[in-house]
Amino acid sequence: MKIKKILINIVALMLLLAVIIFLQELFMPKYMSEIPEGNLVEEYYSEEKKHDVIFVGDCEVFSNVSPVTLWEKYGITSYIRGSAQQLIWQSYYLLEETLKYEKPEVVVFNVLSMKYNEPQKEAYNRLTLDGMKLSKQKIGAIKASMMEDEDLITYIFPLLRYHSRWNDIKAEDFKYVLGKDKQSHNGYLMRVDIKPVGYIPKGRVMADYSFGDNSYYYLEKMAKLCMENDVELILIKSPSVYPYWYPQWDQQIVDFAQENDLTYINFLEVAEDKIGIEYDKDTFDGGLHLNLSGAEKFTEYFGEILRSDFNLPDHRDEEDYKSIWKDKTDFYYAMKEDQERELKEYGYLKSYGAVAQTIGGSLDEE
Repeated sequence: MKIKKILINIVALMLLLAVIIFLQELFMPKYMSEIPEGNLVEEYYSEEKKHDVIFVGDCEVFSNVSPVTLWEKYGITSYIRGSAQQLIWQSYYLLEETLKYEKPEVVVFNVLSMKYNEPQKEAYNRLTLDGMKLSKQKIGAIKASMMEDEDLITYIFPLLRYHSRWNDIKAEDFKYVLGKDKQSHNGYLMRVDIKPVGYIPKGRVMADYSFGDNSYYYLEKMAKLCMENDVELILIKSPSVYPYWYPQWDQQIVDFAQENDLTYINFLEVAEDKIGIEYDKDTFDGGLHLNLSGAEKFTEYFGEILRSDFNLPDHRDEEDYKSIWKDKTDFYYAMKEDQERELKEYGYLKSYGAVAQTIGGSLDEE
């Protein structure tokens, strides 16, 4: 009888745990019809970890770089571990975590987030941190990112944060409770629609243009981490015209790269004359992010640099890569065709998070 009672208690405990796990998955935001950026970090874990290049950073990588283009043009394999307003300490911990799974030849970090020296908003934190698997790196990223009124425990057990969503639960939450459809192409979020660059707010005069000590601390840690793992670190400023990139900021990155023997490329300086970016055609939101045509132009230009200057291999004739990337390219062009169909049918993108007001902000934000 005693053994039977123990077994009943074990089963009851397991059922309770299963219910808690189910409720946590149910209550957590799904980010499918709105804010697809919320799925980017999580999607990496299901991928084959065989990448020559890993990108880390904010929307200026996950909107502006097409890994499928890198593959088709150069046979270079890549993945973007990006997220909305990804702060540099989040980039660092995501990179540290990534290096547990694989050792790329090159890591590319977009430097726009250097302007943030302190945590910004919980909503942005959640888009990056909720998708990370529980690990030492996730704990480190949480502690570095939390606002003053946040608690560590709510990131480890998100149900404690999202339990109040009970009255916002939709059919989508049940549909994707056990798994989600893939949203990205190796971390790239595709948009084929066009909104030309119009009014661009100019940079305001600042009392001090210096990047903060905290930002430099994590940039130095990133450089050291790459050096210790024999990985080439490339710093870039992606060719988005807003938020404004100050010459004073640019010079600080130039100086850091020289002092640490790193490559830094400001693609804003060559966007139109060498890359061929046309800001009346190659952006979907007035210059914050490139659309598909812009991303493919930028990626093709950057890919030639990666191929020629960093001697990355061409895997297009290797059988174990060909089948993997055949599926990826098929998915890429199927989504492109579907987005073009929506544009033709409705005059705008109805799906893909395009209609909803995204957390990525507007030209009024910096």
